[in-house]
Amino acid sequence: MTERVLIVDDHPLTRDALAGLLAQHGFDVVGQAGSGEEAIARASELTPDIVLLDLSMPEMSGLEALPRVRAAAPNAEVVVLTASEDEDSLLGAIRGGAAGYLLKSEPPERIVAFLRGVANGEAALSGAVARSLLDQVRVGGGQKSVPDAVAQVLSARELEVLLLLDRHLGTDEIAQRLFISEHTVRSHVKSLLAKLGVSSRREALERLNPSA
Repeated sequence: MTERVLIVDDHPLTRDALAGLLAQHGFDVVGQAGSGEEAIARASELTPDIVLLDLSMPEMSGLEALPRVRAAAPNAEVVVLTASEDEDSLLGAIRGGAAGYLLKSEPPERIVAFLRGVANGEAALSGAVARSLLDQVRVGGGQKSVPDAVAQVLSARELEVLLLLDRHLGTDEIAQRLFISEHTVRSHVKSLLAKLGVSSRREALERLNPSA
């Protein structure tokens, strides 16, 4: 299956460079947008599989556009591609439903590999921001501490799903919270069970709460 990608960035040269890179590696670049408003309209019109979204745009930022893009194309995965390592932007993007947060400093082949992972249901996080997110999940925002044995094997999105399961949310509630489909939630659960070497959600939660 060829992944259909919408590229959103206010710099035409950046859009064209990304389009060339992705086309060269087998992606189908179905469109481009230069603003948040245009991204929302194009996402609704084109129903892409992946939206590659810049954060720094005039009038409407990527963070402001993100949930509206998700609503316009609910089956699409949104991956932020930005120069910003700001923790507030990272957490805002993840809370807004982004499946990934990549830095523009990543080598082109890494961007391609990350997008392939997103197409297969994985979260895509540049190394520096992945570490920051895990630190935030462990000690910040009122979240519980996550055992290293769990945090080191799960992707950021899988960890997020597990933490929501621990809060007794059902598949439908997790899907609504993360702006993803119930099918995608079930896929994440299946993947995290396999990575933790357990066969049930109860066993996974026991790994998350070893002293419980």
